[in-house]
Amino acid sequence: MNTPITVYVPCDAAALAMDADAVAWAIAREAEQRGATVTLVRNGSRGLLWLEPLVEVATPQGRVAYGPVLPEDVPALFDAGLLQGGAHPLGHGLTEAIPYLKGQERLTFARVGITGPLSLDDYAAHGGLEGLQRALSLTPEQIVDEVTQSGLRGRGGAAFPTGIKWKTVLGSPAAQKYIVCNADEGDSGTFADRLLMEGDPYMLIEGITIAGLAVGATQGYVYVRSEYPHAIATLEAAIQYARDAGWLGPDIHGSDRRFDLEVRKGAGAYICGEETSLLESLEGKRGVVRAKPPLPAVKGLFGKPTVINNVISLASVPVILARGAAYYRDYGVGRSHGTLPFQLAGNLKHGGLVEKAFGLTLRELLYDFGGGSASGRPLRAVQVGGPLGAYLPESQWDVPLDYEAYAKVSAMIGHGGLVAFDDTVDMLRMARYAMEFCAIESCGKCTPCRIGSTRGAETLDRIAAGGPQREQQVHLLRDLCDTMLGGSLCALGGMAPYPVLSALDHFPEDFGIPAARAAAPSA
Repeated sequence: MNTPITVYVPCDAAALAMDADAVAWAIAREAEQRGATVTLVRNGSRGLLWLEPLVEVATPQGRVAYGPVLPEDVPALFDAGLLQGGAHPLGHGLTEAIPYLKGQERLTFARVGITGPLSLDDYAAHGGLEGLQRALSLTPEQIVDEVTQSGLRGRGGAAFPTGIKWKTVLGSPAAQKYIVCNADEGDSGTFADRLLMEGDPYMLIEGITIAGLAVGATQGYVYVRSEYPHAIATLEAAIQYARDAGWLGPDIHGSDRRFDLEVRKGAGAYICGEETSLLESLEGKRGVVRAKPPLPAVKGLFGKPTVINNVISLASVPVILARGAAYYRDYGVGRSHGTLPFQLAGNLKHGGLVEKAFGLTLRELLYDFGGGSASGRPLRAVQVGGPLGAYLPESQWDVPLDYEAYAKVSAMIGHGGLVAFDDTVDMLRMARYAMEFCAIESCGKCTPCRIGSTRGAETLDRIAAGGPQREQQVHLLRDLCDTMLGGSLCALGGMAPYPVLSALDHFPEDFGIPAARAAAPSA
């Protein structure tokens, strides 16, 4: 009897978009026709998105990678000895030796692409559940202290210390508390949340459960954007398996401690990525920003103390509990501890996910990992931190990627997404898009965001039209941005000026203004 050979074909949405299901079917058919015994495993994506579908074959030396594989490539791959890791033009050798992967420091994404997403046994065999098992042996105060000492900060953009948020909820007396995971990943160029939820859902479930134990919450919700049907299906299945295995429910792993979890589908509004709008949506209301205080940590979901963290924040917690705060804290620089999954998108040869410790530079991401522009033209600008992030010119690509260093140059790291543009980009159009985006997505509650974004788009149209009043319109635009920065109720209106001002400051020629006169007037 032939020994089965394991072949991995991703079931991640990015791979499915590139016909991964047809590739898997073609491999199964070809193996049957040739009398080969194959075990097909549908794994998560390794994050090398330009190589999807990335097919891997288990060999005595390790997994060997081939990609991007099309269904019509499969017969020739078998002819070349696919099942033995044979040489082929689509071959990349051992997966772990691919420079893009080898140069990373994967903590949160250590299992993504390696384990079967829904296999609890596979998860545990690769170090999963160790953090939760340790958490069950600690008091809530000890868990919170461990997370605090790790230096973990919110990975959703605000970078608020996670331990402080948890300590506030722990210290807020209430009969009912909640954990809410913000998986409403709506920023342009971001996909880390989706990739993790589809590729290693138990990592997130474990992190949320630890958070519940830490603050005394017994119920959690994962608020997932409606555009992620595969992530929603994978999470719901994983939650049920975890519940059946006793890792969720009224008696977690025989500890007599309770925690359960549900998935809630988002309403399709960008504003619901803001934590208080998300709470409104979870309660069945229109997604509108709440005034703060009170903070959600004191009065959150249904008026109860609530921890709200994003996917990567919560998925970082199991590593911290399993290996200790010092282990995690030793990654990074300054006050930016640990790692962040940077997401490379836009005009780059090698788009994908790169998990690295804080402190590397944008230039390293763009060229050492991204391979430079896909068009072959020089890169000109990179937007970091989503549609509300600043546009950085080449003169700032060597600034270390850490929260404080980026704040000093009026930029933000945000969720770690970056979108690259070559020298054909029109930065005035990009600035206008930021204002238009804000106008479309505004919840309408505050005037600076609701009205300011509309007036901003109109002002940029007048600047584009040219004429003798152009410089006056630029000054008007700066005044408007100042009002939005200081007067908006939430980050949508408060940060929409970032891309506008950065485009104006660094690329004044696209606005028809000489650099010397484009700068903000001195006080």
